[in-house]
Amino acid sequence: MDAAFDPAVHLPDDLLGRIRERAAGHDRDNTFPHDDLDDLAAAGYLAILVPSELGGAGLTLAQAALLQQRLATAAPATALAINMHLVWTGVARVLAARGIPSLRFVQEGAAAGEIFAFGISEAGNDLVLFGSDTDAAPLADGGYAFTGTKIFTSLAPVWTQLGLHGLDTTSDDGPQMVYAFVPRSDAVRTRDDWDTLGMRGTQSRTTELHGAVAPADRIVRRIAPGPNPDAIVFGIFSVFELLLASVYTGIARRALEVAVETAGRRTSKKTGLAYAQDPDIRWRIADMALVYDALPPQISALCDDVDGLVDHGPRWFTLLSGVKHRAVTMAKSVVDDAMLVAGGSSYFAAGELQRLYRDVLAGMFHPSDPESAHATAATAWLGPVEA
Repeated sequence: MDAAFDPAVHLPDDLLGRIRERAAGHDRDNTFPHDDLDDLAAAGYLAILVPSELGGAGLTLAQAALLQQRLATAAPATALAINMHLVWTGVARVLAARGIPSLRFVQEGAAAGEIFAFGISEAGNDLVLFGSDTDAAPLADGGYAFTGTKIFTSLAPVWTQLGLHGLDTTSDDGPQMVYAFVPRSDAVRTRDDWDTLGMRGTQSRTTELHGAVAPADRIVRRIAPGPNPDAIVFGIFSVFELLLASVYTGIARRALEVAVETAGRRTSKKTGLAYAQDPDIRWRIADMALVYDALPPQISALCDDVDGLVDHGPRWFTLLSGVKHRAVTMAKSVVDDAMLVAGGSSYFAAGELQRLYRDVLAGMFHPSDPESAHATAATAWLGPVEA
């Protein structure tokens, strides 16, 4: 990463402070952080991955990942929600670098104020990018009508364009996976069903598609279902995993900071010294720091490889699912230890750590989940399971 890059230029301390102050309220009230989004949009944050010639900041993927880590220290739910918009702008960057301009409209739209949501997840669909239960019906003008149900649609109250996939089973060359974007319309219904343990501000509600139309110029890709090395699959998987890893790494950073602050503030009745001088507390915080310190450079290196068109071949999927898995398991362990450092006060609802404790749990449910990450790694090192 460029040593001269200053995250505070794109995410200033005063903006981060306002977002931090509002996070507890949005979590408590189960509301979408409209105020955070407005501030971030005004700061140009939604276009950080858009090329400067198209009106964006022209940042690298590694720089965006660092900013998402910074944002997550203030409001994990806000960072996770914005992640889903940034994924599509990141995919547009990945495709453009590989000579595929089909997502230029995403870059131009993000610079103009459009908000892109991520409509891939479906209940019970463990194929994820390799299959879909959503029906993609071809239209005479080259567009598609999508019918199905998407879950965990972050940014549900505010998105203007939904990037999604569906399965075309009726065309002569079918079945084909169809990747496209649909605008909000009467054919898209959003359930008010987001009442969760954590990450409440994302408002990742269920989305019903009732023949929602993606026009011909918003059909991004048609590819065969199943494992596929196509650029759209690589683009989505790489940017999604790396930005997710960034959010949870940011949570770990904040938990470590709170633990350090608390250890300096609490005093032992037994010794009269601050807990920061207690050997057991020092060991625990050191352990937190040791596992945390490994993740930011891993994320940065893989982001640089994506931007640099490095060819890791089939190892890419192990590297990407691995870094996401390590980030979320590391973050959970760091938050667990931060709770112990802080003591019983961290169990009260008013404390920041209890919110981080709940928010970090969501990491295990994002693709790649622990089972998928381990299966991918096992196949890479041991080969496929014999029939």
